[in-house]
Amino acid sequence: MPKTAPYGTWTSPITVSMRSAGGIRLEALTAGGSAVYWTESRPAEGGRSVVVMWTTETGPSDVSPPGFNSRTRVHEYGGGAFGVHRGVVYSSRFEDQRVYRLGNDPIPITPEPDVEAGERYADFTFVGEYLVCVRERHRGNREPRNELVRLPIDGDGAPEVIVTGRDFYAAPRMSPDGTQLAWIEWDHPNMPWDATELMLADIGTGGALGSVSGIAGGPDESVFQPAWSPDGRLHFVSDRTGWWNLYRLDEGGVTARFPADVDFGHPPWIFGFRDYAFMPDGRIVCQYLRDGFSHLAILDDGALSPIESTFTSIDPSVCIGEGKVWVIAGSSDDPTAVRSIDPSSGESATIRSSLDAPIEPGSLSVPEAIEFPTTGDRTAHAFFYPPRNASFVAPDGELSPLVLFSHGGPTSATTSEFKLDIQFFTSRGFAVVDVNYGGSTGYGRAYRRRLNGMWGVVDVDDCVAAAQYLAARGVVDPQRMAIRGGSAGGYTTLAALTFRDVFAVGASYFGVADLRALAENTHKFESRYLDGMVGPLPETADLYEQRSPVFHADQLSCPIILLQGLDDLVVLPEQAEMMARALDAKGIPYAYVLFEGEGHGFRQAANIERAAEAELYFFAKVFGFEPADDLTPVEIHNRAGLGADRIK
Repeated sequence: MPKTAPYGTWTSPITVSMRSAGGIRLEALTAGGSAVYWTESRPAEGGRSVVVMWTTETGPSDVSPPGFNSRTRVHEYGGGAFGVHRGVVYSSRFEDQRVYRLGNDPIPITPEPDVEAGERYADFTFVGEYLVCVRERHRGNREPRNELVRLPIDGDGAPEVIVTGRDFYAAPRMSPDGTQLAWIEWDHPNMPWDATELMLADIGTGGALGSVSGIAGGPDESVFQPAWSPDGRLHFVSDRTGWWNLYRLDEGGVTARFPADVDFGHPPWIFGFRDYAFMPDGRIVCQYLRDGFSHLAILDDGALSPIESTFTSIDPSVCIGEGKVWVIAGSSDDPTAVRSIDPSSGESATIRSSLDAPIEPGSLSVPEAIEFPTTGDRTAHAFFYPPRNASFVAPDGELSPLVLFSHGGPTSATTSEFKLDIQFFTSRGFAVVDVNYGGSTGYGRAYRRRLNGMWGVVDVDDCVAAAQYLAARGVVDPQRMAIRGGSAGGYTTLAALTFRDVFAVGASYFGVADLRALAENTHKFESRYLDGMVGPLPETADLYEQRSPVFHADQLSCPIILLQGLDDLVVLPEQAEMMARALDAKGIPYAYVLFEGEGHGFRQAANIERAAEAELYFFAKVFGFEPADDLTPVEIHNRAGLGADRIK
């Protein structure tokens, strides 16, 4: 018989330590020969990223030797950190950013740069005895230079620049016969989901590139994920119709493989995304996004045949190996895992789960996809998770507190995948709404572009509307609503708390407080991002100030907890410092927690645990209940402002 206890006080099977030790991040799935490879980011090992290989005979085994961190810092967000050639793994190493041939004693194949970690490599493809990839060169205070380079895999020789002159490059992909190279390029102020170009060049004698031609893309078209079919025909993803669909280059021009009002791709925040892969007979296994959910299918001669599965969230790293479809996939109540799928029957096998310890299904909240009204007679999207715990029920008549999740990006999206941070709250008696505000991906270009020029307005409107919609439905307590988010989601959190009076408390993880400071001090990849999200500088400087929470602390009246990594090069720690000073000057209750050795996103187990404890502790003090967990207190400044009855 379940116990009766107030929301927020339930004893949860999802412990604070499970948030870290049990949450391995699986990424970059790829097939090579009879083996399948992926990376695991392991909080218990300080966030080290490890290349793992699986074969039928051996099962999973680490390829990265102990202490080797397989991670690149190109664009700071990385991705595409390793490649496989003839059964050998080549990987960037996080500490020095050189490329190594992995083994028991990794051997560097790129020279030691003049500037520490100043030459960074990502997105590998191989041509004979050479590796072709993106290189990002850092030289002091100058903007880094991005280019495509070719380097010998035996390390005997310096990298040779083969394509340069544009601000950014990605996805060099060699044709099966080794005679052509395709790649993506673009310039400031565009982001790769705004405007890119697909280029193609012949490979001449000695590996030199011949004449270069543009295949697709332009000032109003986002093209990415070029790939070659087994018979040597170039494919790619383009949003020329308003949706990211699949196309093929034919002799007569470009052919749409399956025109549809769905997205067949994810925004390329990191290198190496792959939402489709070719079977040996030329059929395409692909995933597409509809209403926030992932679907797996086979595309053949204009017909799309679904592969039946229970998975609602699929990582953009689909591959084919040993007659099976390989994915990193899961659903809200089925933890993300590396899985093989029989394309004929849909039968799947789990190879490696992101979560080792099973959780009682009765304590897992399953989301409802909601579409709710927002400003401008429009609607927006979210996933609503009711509180759920098999061992507890709430007293009759009590409404649950709400935690609203605002995703980062902002040109990104939340999914229905199993998330420990959401289940952490719902299993304790919180409702959660995970919002895909206007500007999110997976709903077509028009929805994605709602945020252009309107960051800090549309996202805030939609988050506020989601919370009010649920309160009006009578499923959450309108007096106990919290908002949280990281990076761009942290900015939306701070803006919602500053410019609206709906939420009672907020948690900002490495959030943006000063938009102009972000534009002037962030890394190259996003240094002109705000031209589109807010406006060009200095012409629209007034908008930057109007929408920056740090300059409007006089409008704040509710408590905030700030969590920030000291090594963050995307949103610098000074952003949190500025916000803390503003809160202190206003006398608003706040907590400010710094994490040494953490960048843009927390990777170390102890820090993940500390952040989870701090956030729950802070929310409990604001909402006035005692959680069941034995939490380490966090220092609350201006704590008298919370009210004596809420501090024990």
